Amino acid sequence: MDPRHTAILFWSVAGVSSYLLGSIPFGLLVARARGVDIRQVGSRNIGATNVFRSVGKTWGILTFILDFLKGFIPAVLFPSLASRLSDINPGSGMSLYCACLAIAGHSWPIYIGFKGGKGVATGAGGLLAVVPIPVLSGLVAWIAVFLIGRYVSVASICAAMALAVSAWLLTFYAGLEIWVSLVLTVLSVLVIVRHHANITRLFHGTEHRFSRGSARNEQNASLDPPSHAA
Repeated sequence: MDPRHTAILFWSVAGVSSYLLGSIPFGLLVARARGVDIRQVGSRNIGATNVFRSVGKTWGILTFILDFLKGFIPAVLFPSLASRLSDINPGSGMSLYCACLAIAGHSWPIYIGFKGGKGVATGAGGLLAVVPIPVLSGLVAWIAVFLIGRYVSVASICAAMALAVSAWLLTFYAGLEIWVSLVLTVLSVLVIVRHHANITRLFHGTEHRFSRGSARNEQNASLDPPSHAA
């Protein structure tokens, strides 16, 4: 086969597979296994935070890990396969490409009507394989903001901002390719935009703070408008 056709085929398979893996709604599946329809309780989102609150700590952590891995695995696996099974030199481009498609899958999952989450955990997993320093900067920001205010949404927004800022600092001072920083900036904006419902609730003073209360203490909040968040 023509090397160009091989490359196109491999990039296509890697992209579609990354999207389909990212589309797996682990929060929905984990909660359903515990007899809970996660879209009908708490904030009605399918992410780890709502699973943590509405189903239990263990199941929320499990959901986060699974969402993280569905970003990390394709970003590592497909470039490795490309370099081993073909003459393709994937570089960092294929890793970022697979990470982006996994995030897209999580945000617009084909399995549940394209209504997914915000991509925070999946993005962290996928981007950790490509740009670990910006991701770690985002993690530090997330922890600091969360400990201060105990708002998961605010912490996630600040983490996205820290990711973009860190990427541009690396571009200016450490030689990170400018196109990588541009992609990370777009992803950061996407995360912030997908928190629009949370931002609205913050302005209205109705956003939920994270608490260590009962695992099911927010099921009675199911009258909140659905955010389809993660």
